[in-house]
Amino acid sequence: MSEGWEPGAFKARVDEVLHRFAAGEAGQLTAVDASLGPVAEAVETAVADGKRLRAAFCYWGWRAAGQPDSDALVRAAASMELVHAAAVVHDDLIDDSPLRHGRPTAHLALRKAVRDHPEPALAARSLAMLAGDLLMSMAGQLFVTSGLPAAYLGRARPLWARLARELVAGECLEILHTGAAAPDTATSLKVVRYKTAKYTVEQPLLIGALLGGAGEPLRAGCSAYGLPLGEAFQLRDDLLGLFGDPALTGKDGSDDVRGHRPTALLAETWRLAGEEDRDRLRTLLAAGTETRTADTADTADTTDAAGTAGDVREVMRRLKAPDRIESMITARVEEALRALDELDLPGPAATALTALAHSAAVRRS
Repeated sequence: MSEGWEPGAFKARVDEVLHRFAAGEAGQLTAVDASLGPVAEAVETAVADGKRLRAAFCYWGWRAAGQPDSDALVRAAASMELVHAAAVVHDDLIDDSPLRHGRPTAHLALRKAVRDHPEPALAARSLAMLAGDLLMSMAGQLFVTSGLPAAYLGRARPLWARLARELVAGECLEILHTGAAAPDTATSLKVVRYKTAKYTVEQPLLIGALLGGAGEPLRAGCSAYGLPLGEAFQLRDDLLGLFGDPALTGKDGSDDVRGHRPTALLAETWRLAGEEDRDRLRTLLAAGTETRTADTADTADTTDAAGTAGDVREVMRRLKAPDRIESMITARVEEALRALDELDLPGPAATALTALAHSAAVRRS
C-alpha cells in the first residue's frame, strides 16, 4: 500500500481478509452438520458489504503511532468489522428491521430454514441471535490470530472489554428509552455516543494506536477526535434513516418511525414543536407503532407505515429539525478536525484521518 490514503485499495484488502475468514468459519460450521448451511450463509452475508470505516480508523490509529503498513495489522483492523457485523445482526433483530444493504435482514432470511418449525418467526430470530453471537466471537478470534506479536495485542486487549460493555450499554439505553412520551435530546445523544460513536470511530482508532505503542497524548487525541466524529456519523444515519434514498441506504425508510426510536432527530423535533405539533406527533408515532407486530416485515401494512413516516417528515421539515441536526453534525466534525490539528501526526495519517472525517459525516448511504 502506498503512503497515501487509497480508500478503494484499503477496502479491497479488508474485504479479502473478511470474506476468506468468514468462508472458513462457515465451512467449519457446516462440517458439524449440513443443516447449519443457512446459518453459515447468514454469517457470510453479514460481512459481504460495508464501507470498512471501522477497520480504516483502526489502521490509521496504528499509522498515527508511527508504525508502517502491515498485513497483520490489516487483519487485526478487519476484526472491527466483525464487531460491526455482530452489532448489525443484533440491532436488526431488536428493531425488527426488514432490510439491510437492500437484502432481507438475517432474522427474515433465516425463516426459509425453519418453515416447518412450530414457531418459524421465533425460531428464525433465535438463529439470527446466535449468528450475531458467533460473529462477535469471530471478531476476537481474528484479532488474536492476526499475526501481530502477543506483546502488541496485549496493549489493546483491555479495550475490547470496554468496547463490548459500552456497545451493549448503548443498545440497552436505546431499548429503555424507545417510545418515551417526551423525547429528550440529551438522552438521545447519550444513546448515540454509546451505541455507535464509540465503537465506530473512537475505539477502533484507540485500538490501532495502542497496538502501535501510542503514548497518553496520542490516546487522548484519538478520543478528542473520535467521539465527536462518531456522534456526527450516527446523526447522519438518523437523517438518512428518514430522509435518505432507500435505494442508496438499503434500509426501510419508515423503520425509525415504526419503532418510535429515541433518535436525536425526533428529540429535536419534539423540542422545537408546540403543543399542536406534539399532539400530531403523538398520533403519528402511535399509528406507526400499531403497524409493528412480532412479524412486522411479513404482516405490517408497509403502505401505511410509509405514509405515516411521510407525515412525520413533513412535521420535521416544517420545524426545521433536519437543519438542526445538520448543524450538530457540522459542529462535531469541526471539533474532531480541531482535535486532529492539535496532534503532531505523520503526514499520511493526518491526511487520511481528515478525509475519513469528511467521508464519515458527509455521505448518502
